Amino acid sequence: MSLLSEFREFAVKGNVVDLAVGVIIGAAFNGIVKSLVDQVVMPPIGLLTGGIDFSELEWVLRPENPATETVEKVAIQYGAFANTVIQFLIVAFVVFMVVKGINALRRQEAAKPDPAPSAPTATEALLTEIRDTLKSRPGV
Repeated sequence: MSLLSEFREFAVKGNVVDLAVGVIIGAAFNGIVKSLVDQVVMPPIGLLTGGIDFSELEWVLRPENPATETVEKVAIQYGAFANTVIQFLIVAFVVFMVVKGINALRRQEAAKPDPAPSAPTATEALLTEIRDTLKSRPGV
């Protein structure tokens, strides 16, 4: 099998398409979560902490020099990191809830009893009758 035909077989399978759709939806979901954290969750937290904007919190290692035109400030931006951690926790919780729901549906499907076997067809009934007749004959 050539490399090109193997790649075509891989790319055409449904799993690759499902993965692509998942990545696209995940990227869109990331924007929603970022907006939720930045504009809904963090403002009340900032208000409770005295009006602190977490995205602006940083630890300055080297301040800017106003005498130069280049940006020389070096800072660890732990506030932005805190926002990213909150975003991660929200995404992780949503994924957990989705997986939990899917697992519950799978358990319900597994718990369903197997359907009762249907009545035998006319051919099966006739073959059963013939078998029973042959069994009842002496010497056979």
